[in-house]
Amino acid sequence: MLRIKIKYLLIFLIVFSITVSCKSIVEEKEQNSTSEVSYIKPRIINTTDLGADPDDKQSMVRQLVSANEFDIEGLIVATGCWRKTQSSTEMLDTLVNAYEAVYPNLKVHAEGYPTPEYLRSISVMGQDEYGMGDVGTGKDSPGSELIIKAVDKDDPRPVWVMGWGGMNTVAQAIWKVRETRSSAELEKFLTKLRLFDILGQGDSGAWIAKNFPDVFYIRATGVYGWQPPKNGDYQRSDIQSHGPLGAVYPDTKYATEGDTPAFMHIYPNGLNDPEQIDQGGWGGRFSFIKKEGIRSMSCVEKENETKYDPYYMYGNTSEGSEAIKRWSEAYNNDFAARMDWSITNDYSDANHHPLPVLNGDQTRQVMKIKAAPGSTVALSAAGSSDPDGNTISYSWSFYDEPSSYDGPVKIQNSSSHSATVEIPEDAGNKSIHVILEVHDDGEPNLYAYRRVIISVN
Repeated sequence: MLRIKIKYLLIFLIVFSITVSCKSIVEEKEQNSTSEVSYIKPRIINTTDLGADPDDKQSMVRQLVSANEFDIEGLIVATGCWRKTQSSTEMLDTLVNAYEAVYPNLKVHAEGYPTPEYLRSISVMGQDEYGMGDVGTGKDSPGSELIIKAVDKDDPRPVWVMGWGGMNTVAQAIWKVRETRSSAELEKFLTKLRLFDILGQGDSGAWIAKNFPDVFYIRATGVYGWQPPKNGDYQRSDIQSHGPLGAVYPDTKYATEGDTPAFMHIYPNGLNDPEQIDQGGWGGRFSFIKKEGIRSMSCVEKENETKYDPYYMYGNTSEGSEAIKRWSEAYNNDFAARMDWSITNDYSDANHHPLPVLNGDQTRQVMKIKAAPGSTVALSAAGSSDPDGNTISYSWSFYDEPSSYDGPVKIQNSSSHSATVEIPEDAGNKSIHVILEVHDDGEPNLYAYRRVIISVN
């Protein structure tokens, strides 16, 4: 009898041990899985004057292959000074159809790609006439209603509304809320909006900035000069030759992908916090000192905006498009790799982004550290990995422009996974921005980032 009891006790202990081990493995997998996607997806709504210039189609292709990185809540066909009327979503539908053809491949390479059916459900018409002439009573559109509905969601994240053409669809949304809700409700609505306007292509942006001066409004003018050569080998070989989405990426007529910086600014790659517009990232760098009268493109008659003077917006810093171009190899390779994803359902046939770790932190958030003048700060990328097993290279650099400290900063072992930042003696009450850049040796090389902001006491 004793032998039987001992036998069953041993069996119990073995089963218990296996159960605990399996639970530990499952928990570890869940923890690792969570860490790989541990970032806040930006909410984004695009308004685009498709058909005015081929560059809107180009930018849309890049955004569609990057769609897993965002919560896209609206694709709105609207107008601008180069295309003052719109009649349908036909051009947008063609792009979504191309996305549908490659969607089975894309989702093999990354989680989070929206279904084609979902994208169709948010592909709507905005204002179909130009400027403030199409804002007011009886001017509601499916696009303006979609914007209101998105902002009203019980979701604490702000809504980034991008103007690839004019901004009168969001102007109509704001107009309606002002007319139908209390002042407190209007203020609540406005605080969730983040507006990003490419070049100004209508008078509605000035109307918004004038009448709602506290609204978060960026007008980007430094959107030329960061692109690869016009209709060059990169465009031909790495993008247009790649399947259904490549086939709908048109040749450049004027400038390549002029609207891409809008969503690149909020690209969650670990490089910047888009709310902190002076940090700098793939979409450029902007000043928190609002500028007066940032004028629209030449197609907008000056008197249409001057009647709203003075109005103030956030604008590019003095670096202009150079603030984008400094990251050119990374964002070009990112697009090329994603186009590779679109034409193969074999994960091993394409390259994938490395996963950086900063001082044990596996998120994509900006890290903030305090330090004293004359001290040293140890930084480590230990634990960084590559999903394809590629070799990883490291680079730690001082990012001068967004740093309030204006002198040189020494970084020891800047090409190692562990580095040491020497805090200058005269850096008191200043900030020092350090960028960890991790890239692999795959084809093409893919980059990932982490930013450290050191606040010196």
